[in-house]
Amino acid sequence: MTERATAFYRTASLAAAAVFAAVGLCFLLIPGRVLLFFTNLSGPVGFPSSPSAVSPFFVALAAAYMYVVTVLALGMYRHPESRAYPSLLAQAKFASALMSLILFVAAGRCLILLANGIVDGLIGLAVVALAARGRPKDA
Repeated sequence: MTERATAFYRTASLAAAAVFAAVGLCFLLIPGRVLLFFTNLSGPVGFPSSPSAVSPFFVALAAAYMYVVTVLALGMYRHPESRAYPSLLAQAKFASALMSLILFVAAGRCLILLANGIVDGLIGLAVVALAARGRPKDA
């Protein structure tokens, strides 16, 4: 990886970690407001309301997931030579996207599920592209 490519890779990884940590804190500290945001957005764009109940169990799972993806992005930042961190992060984001899209189709077409499916899918693709861009030619 060239010095410039490494710098870009590390900057993007650190930025992703910061965003993941911020989202995780929102899921942990203000989960009702996150749901309310999507509920308020849903009607005007033609989707049914998001579920309004906030379960502590699902808050714990969401915050823990965001912690894990934050740690993986930090691993990418700290160890740009490693292929494990971007591989695991992409898999986590693709799994989240797939489950969100499956639930979107199966459980009421809530905007929050569609948005998460699209966003996490795009993040997964971005991680794959970032890792491929930084991979040495002979690897």
